[in-house]
Amino acid sequence: MTDPNTAHGTPSWIEHSSTDTEAARKFYEDVLGWSIGEMPMKDGSTYPMIMVGDKPVGGFPPMPGQGGWLLYITVDDVDARVAKAKSAGAQVVREAVTAPGVGRMAAISDPFGAQIAFIDYSEA
Repeated sequence: MTDPNTAHGTPSWIEHSSTDTEAARKFYEDVLGWSIGEMPMKDGSTYPMIMVGDKPVGGFPPMPGQGGWLLYITVDDVDARVAKAKSAGAQVVREAVTAPGVGRMAAISDPFGAQIAFIDYSEA
């Protein structure tokens, strides 16, 4: 059976950014009962993953941010979808990059001010 999170158009990952990542992690661990797993990265750092049971569903990037959640939508081609979004009035928030072991990803702000990210899991 194909993982439904890898189907085009499916919400597949969430990330929380804040000025105090550690406090945010503890807040959601307490409020929602999430466990946080540490995924080793190729650069030697770790990525705190939100675990629901034994399934990773999101994470807390270790870099400070403004505060908020970012939803990742699986797409068939990140670059093509970003180009299509731009032609429809979106602004690129984070240019497309390839994360080794994961895939290609980018973030946009739609014409209405909401941010969303695209991901293709091509490296997974």
